[in-house]
Amino acid sequence: MEGSATECSSPASPGRRAGTGARPVTHGHAAAVVGSEAELLAVALPFLDAGLRAGDLVVLTCPSATAELVSRELGEKAGAVESDLRMSLLGARAPDALTTCRRYLERAQEAGSGRLRVLADVDFGEDPANWREGQRFESIFNRFMGDAPVDVVCLYDRRRLPAPVVDSAPLTHPLLADGSGRTASPSFQDPGTYVPSLPLPRAPVEDGKPVFAVDDVRTLAGLRHQLGAVIASLVPDRDQQEDLHLAASEIAANAFRHGARPVSARVWGDGDRIVCVISDGGTSYGDPLSGFVPAHGLDLSRGGMGLWLARKLWDHVDVLPGPAGLSVRLSTRLR
Repeated sequence: MEGSATECSSPASPGRRAGTGARPVTHGHAAAVVGSEAELLAVALPFLDAGLRAGDLVVLTCPSATAELVSRELGEKAGAVESDLRMSLLGARAPDALTTCRRYLERAQEAGSGRLRVLADVDFGEDPANWREGQRFESIFNRFMGDAPVDVVCLYDRRRLPAPVVDSAPLTHPLLADGSGRTASPSFQDPGTYVPSLPLPRAPVEDGKPVFAVDDVRTLAGLRHQLGAVIASLVPDRDQQEDLHLAASEIAANAFRHGARPVSARVWGDGDRIVCVISDGGTSYGDPLSGFVPAHGLDLSRGGMGLWLARKLWDHVDVLPGPAGLSVRLSTRLR
């Protein structure tokens, strides 16, 4: 499901064709905005039933209440439907969710129709920073899905989701679904356009003085040591300390290996969140879609894991190109 990192995904293409009125679209990455159990089931049940009849591998990635509702309505057919929260941000960070999807796709292609069919119930949580992360994931999913035989319907329940999240659905999904079927979303934006357009993140803690600041760092080893010390002073959980330091060190390594001096770093912390920004004077990996899969695929011996590790280990990772170079902003809540 990694697809191409430089070309528009194929599910978006049929969506645009259908937008001209040529024909409805029957597969791809769709969003369904619902406001009641009846509306939810009107979308979910025909979608799942069609997959079961076709021999698809059918999987739910939904909160327990939705999974129980759908399973109850499916009756005996529910036994053929799997459930896994790790296929979405309900149970994993973005790189791990993409990896889980790829593994299910591999299973699907070994038997039955060869197609994976997924019903996802979207919930990005209450933190607006997480809304942005979820919107980004939904958008980049179109890019990394590529030509894979995957059929997804994402439920956006306006009874419990904030309006900005619901409003983002037509922008991040090439298809819209309701009880009558699926059609192209006229508002859909390619991830290469949508992701950079998201508002730049900033936590209140960044308005204060950083607890650590260094400019024009001379050596990578020195910066790694300094980052380790400041992270240890701000993060009480030892396992989280090690994870955050590992990822920040990899971002620092990228700045030295692929960027240009000066390399600088800033760290803020307030007992609830830690923010780390590492900047350099010029780099070659300023694509905001980078790091959702390893740069060199599954061969981790070839490197290219810096941003990928950061996205796995920090809550939020933003690649921010600017006129003076590039900054990578890492942010996470403390355990």
